Amino acid sequence: MHPSRLRSRLALAHAACLVFLTAARADVRLPAIFGDHMVLQQDALLPVWGDADPGEEITVAFGGREVRTRAAADGTWRATLPAQPANAVAQTFEVRGKNTVRFTDVLVGEVWLAGGQSNMAFPLSSAHDAATVLPQAEDAALRFFTVERRTAATPQRQVRGRWQVCRPDVAKGFSAVAYFFARDLRAALGRPVGVIHSSWGGTPAQTWLSIDALRASPALARHVAAWDKAVAAHAKLEADPAPRAAYAAALKKWQAEVAPKFNAATRAYNEARAKGDTTAPRPVPESPEPENPDPMDIPSPSKRPNTPAVSFHAMIAPLAPYALRGALWYQGEANVGQAKEYESLLPALIGDWRGRWAQGDFPFLIVQLPDWARPGDDAALPEFREAQRIVAARVPRSGLAVTIDLGDPKDVHPSGKRDVGLRLARLARRDVYGEHIVAAGPTFRAAAYEGAAVQVSFAHTEGGLRLGQSPWRPAGEAPYATDRLTGFELRGPDGKWRQADAKIDGAVVTVSHREISQPEGVRYAWTSAPRANLYNGAGLPAAPFRNDK
Repeated sequence: MHPSRLRSRLALAHAACLVFLTAARADVRLPAIFGDHMVLQQDALLPVWGDADPGEEITVAFGGREVRTRAAADGTWRATLPAQPANAVAQTFEVRGKNTVRFTDVLVGEVWLAGGQSNMAFPLSSAHDAATVLPQAEDAALRFFTVERRTAATPQRQVRGRWQVCRPDVAKGFSAVAYFFARDLRAALGRPVGVIHSSWGGTPAQTWLSIDALRASPALARHVAAWDKAVAAHAKLEADPAPRAAYAAALKKWQAEVAPKFNAATRAYNEARAKGDTTAPRPVPESPEPENPDPMDIPSPSKRPNTPAVSFHAMIAPLAPYALRGALWYQGEANVGQAKEYESLLPALIGDWRGRWAQGDFPFLIVQLPDWARPGDDAALPEFREAQRIVAARVPRSGLAVTIDLGDPKDVHPSGKRDVGLRLARLARRDVYGEHIVAAGPTFRAAAYEGAAVQVSFAHTEGGLRLGQSPWRPAGEAPYATDRLTGFELRGPDGKWRQADAKIDGAVVTVSHREISQPEGVRYAWTSAPRANLYNGAGLPAAPFRNDK
């Protein structure tokens, strides 16, 4: 059967399922994103939606205002509350139809959506300063909604999760980056902050946007082809569920017979690595973990979704159009090696999300990947960082938090998350909330080739150019040099790049090399894990760059 016909059948089946479910329930219902302890976005129209009996009249009441609507023929309804000012006093939110749904302890403030992969998912309990931070993580006006990890073959109307008030016993499970971002906003703005956290370790970006957005870009055709193939495989399994049953049985057997020994060996290996033992081989299971035959589902408990759109369907689509201020994005490790494609993929994702929310070009703040001694091609990670920079420069109302000094060369999951969150918060405070603060480090402006030297000038040099240090470094990593600039390279006529001498001359950096009389290129921090120490007076690092004559 042609893939387009299979897609049509899949969509019709899903629609029939929705009609059955909505027809079968009489009570007014709202998605789980609405609930006790939620934070609503201040000074913005507030969409509210759910299900009820067809034709049922619905009243939404909050903050002394009421709006009425009526459920459509398929049982769905939507209303829009007028904008409300920030309010840290708990209020009650009501939706009335044939029954009444009531949510308590509702605040109005700033709402941000935090997405990405493992470094966004990285929990506060694993941060290097967790022992100090968690006992102080008590703030009734700071709330998180963590979306449960799921996949879906079609866009869903419901997510799993609940709003939680920040307390030490629950904050340990919050995204560390999002927590530090939100905590800093709370301190700076003095109003409630809510974060909707929807991320999943190991997921490539193409799983986080819709198939329609992928189809709209010719540069992303390979992901459309992967989707069409997955649709056909999924439809085949819908007709014959036997392979799914066989997979479930094989997985149960593997988890009982193989996983315990493998998990024990993995724990021992990790403990040895933590103590500095790098000689032990990485353990492997006695037999491979079974693979899920359904590409629309999770490949296996230890693997992450890679089918385009499936994370979006289950973990982003159901959140829209819940009013928010903007989005944070810490992702890319799974797309390193496809830098040029990412220049199309990430803008498509940003545009897709903004379109789904239909509240204009909301701010989209991106974490540029930090230093990590990635095995293999040493150019892939710098090129990917460059792609992130290009996207942030091209896409309106986007921003880039440079974290080149906050990684761990030995671990793709650095535990120093505080300053990542703070740098995102600085961007938001400057670009979204209008605060007059320095939010970026030195950024390449121009290179003047003058004989044997190159004069490099920068933007964002507030406080002057200077040698600096990372505010956090992993155990065993030496501080940066304090007597010379490091991280600059020059390319000679032979095409080879060489570590160069660099010195600060007022507002510029002069770069030279004794063996290169006519440099043809200059670059900075252009390795997977550079030792680069140029900062501005605000203590923010210079961004990686490259320039050819």
